[in-house]
Amino acid sequence: MSIPRNWRTRHQRYCLRAEVCDVCGNTIFPPRDVCPNCAEQKQHWTDLSGRGEVYSYTAMFSAPNGFEDYLPYTMALVRLAEGPLVTAQLTDVDVEEVFVGMPVEMVTRKISQDGDEGQLLYGYKFRPLLHQAA
Repeated sequence: MSIPRNWRTRHQRYCLRAEVCDVCGNTIFPPRDVCPNCAEQKQHWTDLSGRGEVYSYTAMFSAPNGFEDYLPYTMALVRLAEGPLVTAQLTDVDVEEVFVGMPVEMVTRKISQDGDEGQLLYGYKFRPLLHQAA
């Protein structure tokens, strides 16, 4: 990822920022120019809680270039509390412990590195929820 693109998309990757459609109320993540629900353009920004639950998951034993050091790892579809489904890597959990419906929270972690001395890219991953509110 280029340095300018890394800088422009940091809010989406570090804070889980989304848009909310002013017409139908749909939460849009990742952000788009037009609401996928009603095709309107009127939207405002909101911060997502970063909490949700595992909707589906799979264990990765073969990785694309640049991700071999993480093998094996778990990729999941996470249904956020606000509604959107997010694809992300699970961290701090063995695949044998993952289950559909598992409560998770977003954390910022290293995603990749551009060469041995290159730019480190950070973004969101999800881990099991450590503390649930009463």
